[in-house]
Amino acid sequence: MNTRKDTNIWPGLTCNDAIAQRDWLEQLGFIPGVLVEGDGAGEVMHSEMLWPDGGRVMIHSANKADKTFNRPVGSGSLYVVVTDPDAVFAKATALGATLVREMEDADYGSRGFSIADPEGNVWSFGTYAG
Repeated sequence: MNTRKDTNIWPGLTCNDAIAQRDWLEQLGFIPGVLVEGDGAGEVMHSEMLWPDGGRVMIHSANKADKTFNRPVGSGSLYVVVTDPDAVFAKATALGATLVREMEDADYGSRGFSIADPEGNVWSFGTYAG
């Protein structure tokens, strides 16, 4: 079993409008990281958005020339560990995010909720850290 704490997983999402997705995630609380734009207008070859509590997600355009990692837009489902789910829920509500699962206290000790982003990906935020 790997017990290293300095490793993590970076999911990647294919987006129709990667720049707008980055802006939306920033308003939700993510911190903008690397942004590698392509030759086309609004084309994002690679970008990273960092979560303040740790981890990151990669965002790229569906219309980029290199289709190696393209997946159907809106097909992602991610879980983000948060220290204050109520604060993130307030930001998501203010953004008009589509609520997928109401805020709840689970019997296994987590408090969290799920939303859909403008691209259709489902994001769950909760205190359960494994």
